[in-house]
Amino acid sequence: MKKVLVFALVLLTAFCVFAGGNKEAKSGRITLVIACTPEPHASMLNLVKDDLAAQGIDLVIQEYNEYNVENEAVEAGEADANFFQHIPYMNKYISMGYHLVNAGGIHVEPLALYSKKYKSLSAIPAGATIAIPNDPTNEGRALLLLQSAGLIKLADSSNLEATELDVVSNPKNLKFHAVDAATLPRVLEDVDAAVINGNYAIPAGFNAAKDGLFVEGADSPYVNIVTVKAGRENDPAIKALVSALQSQKVKDWVAKTYPDGNVVTVF
Repeated sequence: MKKVLVFALVLLTAFCVFAGGNKEAKSGRITLVIACTPEPHASMLNLVKDDLAAQGIDLVIQEYNEYNVENEAVEAGEADANFFQHIPYMNKYISMGYHLVNAGGIHVEPLALYSKKYKSLSAIPAGATIAIPNDPTNEGRALLLLQSAGLIKLADSSNLEATELDVVSNPKNLKFHAVDAATLPRVLEDVDAAVINGNYAIPAGFNAAKDGLFVEGADSPYVNIVTVKAGRENDPAIKALVSALQSQKVKDWVAKTYPDGNVVTVF
């Protein structure tokens, strides 16, 4: 019996030494898991990945093509941060009980109205169907864009969460087709026009300045941010991530990659 106990203690000690050694081998390095959408967010993260690695921070970049995963990942602790959303969208989740914080603003992806059937706003006919995002904040953003374009009028021009029920003037009797933001480029063929978010318009090959019938202004309140769970915003590794994304390297890359304004840095 004593031999068995001694053998067990030897195994346990060996395991502890091995585990401790493995942990020691990784000491000084930090891993950050970042949930993001592909363009331009993942591209920006990959751009600064080596720079952060040189500081002892290893990025694990997890890409998603939808909006309802990234905040859940941060809230559940499955991701250290996410990079895909603007402030009004984050605030909607906060109102639902999520504990999210803006760690830093990076860029704006101007929203635009696109059409494969018409070349100008004036050509959009009465009764046309316009596809818009179906999530609350981006639906309001799309309706504000259509108001700025002169196609509709809302009861409150400052309401970032406007819905179809807030439309008080619709001279062309436009019909709205609300769908998941990720599907907007695909449904464009089936509608007269669509308001498409920049991070879905870009990989679909759309250029806001060239193809958009109407483009959101550069003074947009919809700044894309790095989001973390409350309490992590002052984490040195998170601050290093934000600093890297707010670097001249990223600014120059954006200017070169999106010369027509599909992406505009805010730092």
